[in-house]
Amino acid sequence: MTTTRPAPEIPTRPVLRSAYQRAVATYWNNEKDPVNLRLGDVDGLYHHHYGIGDYDPAVLTGPAEGREQAIIAELHRLESAQAEVLLDHLGDIPRTGRLMDGGSGRGGTSFMANQRFGCQVDGVTISESQVEFANNQARERGVADQVRFHFRNMLDTGFETGSMNGIWTNETTMYVDLHDLYDEFARLIPFGGRYVCITGCYNDVTGGRSKAVSQIDQHYTCNIHPRSRYFEALADNNFVPINVVDLTAATIPYWELRAKSSVATGVEDPFLTAYREGSFHYLLIAADRI
Repeated sequence: MTTTRPAPEIPTRPVLRSAYQRAVATYWNNEKDPVNLRLGDVDGLYHHHYGIGDYDPAVLTGPAEGREQAIIAELHRLESAQAEVLLDHLGDIPRTGRLMDGGSGRGGTSFMANQRFGCQVDGVTISESQVEFANNQARERGVADQVRFHFRNMLDTGFETGSMNGIWTNETTMYVDLHDLYDEFARLIPFGGRYVCITGCYNDVTGGRSKAVSQIDQHYTCNIHPRSRYFEALADNNFVPINVVDLTAATIPYWELRAKSSVATGVEDPFLTAYREGSFHYLLIAADRI
């Protein structure tokens, strides 16, 4: 059965509205990091997030020939495992439903959502090169009638009010103001719908950004938020958390393995330092729209 998609809505304002947004878009338009592309080449699911779970130590001690590819495959497995956990928290989504991926990158999690739920998925990103890449992937996978990627600002998507059963953001909220973001998501998600976020956030208890967190900000041209701001912005926009999961301990093995790989970028040490010293947390927040 073929689902007829609604005609695409047109955003009412320019997608990129500030020098900062243009700088972020330029960064991701030009990004061709092997840590994203080589991992995605494993099975065609290209992620722009990190992993959770213990890695198989055998990948570090196997035969020299093929060892690096085994490490790459293991890193990719951990990243896909992270996406599966995120999708678990969306709940039951009907095949007739519609989901949005806020900051969709090259589309990996969007394709996984479509495979799991069989529903329509719309990804939005301010990177035109990511939109082109992901839509090409959708055509190659034969799901372009169900999974579509848009050059749009997730702060003002242009989609119809109440049109989404659920929305997720996977390590993308550090690029936007949270109150503005959740105001838009509250418009898109009707009463009872679900929003799921996985993000890094700095620990309010430690009193501001640590040196390691600031290094992560600088590396990715982002602005990591304090943990408290997520819950304030959600409450102010009629979202009530139903699950909050601290994934910090679960993500450390991924970073330890990545630091030993050929795709290490230099940001591994700040991540590991921040997680281990407690100045940085890796959280999953699932919240219902009320």
